[in-house]
Amino acid sequence: MPLADATQTQHSPQGGPSPTRTGVPVGSVRVVAPARLHLGFLDLNGSLGRRFGSLGLAIDKPATEIVLARARAFAASGPDHDRALQVLRRYASILQVGGAFQLDVRKAIPPHAGLGSGTQLALAIGTALSVIDGLDGSAHKLGELVERGARSAIGMGAFETGGFIVDGGRGDGDHAPPVLIRASFPDAWRALLIFDPRTAGVHGTAETEAFAALPPLAEDLCGRISRLVLMQLVPGIIDGDIHAFGAAVTEIQAIIGGHFAAAQGGGPWASPAVGRIAQMLKDAGALGIGQSSWGPTGFAFTPSQENAEALYDFSIGAARAEGLEILIVKGRNRGALVERIAGPVSKE
Repeated sequence: MPLADATQTQHSPQGGPSPTRTGVPVGSVRVVAPARLHLGFLDLNGSLGRRFGSLGLAIDKPATEIVLARARAFAASGPDHDRALQVLRRYASILQVGGAFQLDVRKAIPPHAGLGSGTQLALAIGTALSVIDGLDGSAHKLGELVERGARSAIGMGAFETGGFIVDGGRGDGDHAPPVLIRASFPDAWRALLIFDPRTAGVHGTAETEAFAALPPLAEDLCGRISRLVLMQLVPGIIDGDIHAFGAAVTEIQAIIGGHFAAAQGGGPWASPAVGRIAQMLKDAGALGIGQSSWGPTGFAFTPSQENAEALYDFSIGAARAEGLEILIVKGRNRGALVERIAGPVSKE
């Protein structure tokens, strides 16, 4: 995985062989990994032999930023550092990397908010460790080593290439789902993210149990979602038609939200307060309304920064009265930033 100093690297979207030493070890590495929105599933039925099939979008913020350096002992600092240190030790053991490392987590995507925090943290750490030790391995392979991608590969796709991603679902093998579609997201479009810091989305063992308990989604609804994706959502992105894109996302979210309702308190929203603000934004003209993964983060799309700012001003008072926050973001059409550090690097 040879890298030029302070340059962005985009990895191959295909999982390759286990990492091998092909480069020159370096002293320290900085990685900035983007959050992603999970916009829905293609197939929660599974009768064709594959299940899930995720729709995702890399976004410019929030992001996870780490700096990894060789040290005398394993240590980590910053937000979510306990989880980060566990991941670092696990990678070091799996990859048989000698020595110890200091991990500085400068920024972290909020955990259990539906934004892919665990996958981005793991890939950032695995990539940094690989670069430091002169290893070469794709983000897909690094993710699989620590059991990321059990249901979705959109986090890996966001890390590798950014943009809008559709994966092909999980089959009978042990590999993460293949990426089927990658499209650049229109630069002008924006999304408003609705955060509820008091609520956590279903995760961990509870998530595994929730998926196991859900009945298969009816085949006709899975067929409807696939048609919406191929004939409305993706063409909308490519043609810059936010109304087509938004209509497809909203309908897909209604189908998936209804299916998940039993596992998240009986409704389509993990946070009913987020649902109320999302509806307020929809009534004011926002498009593509929904919840990312298990939430609680909600989203609503707009055609421009100006429109997003107007909707923000319109809704922020009501959101804060509900204990929520809103953030304007845009799609990120490039993967994670990976750079060697020759000396001290200032924080962004």
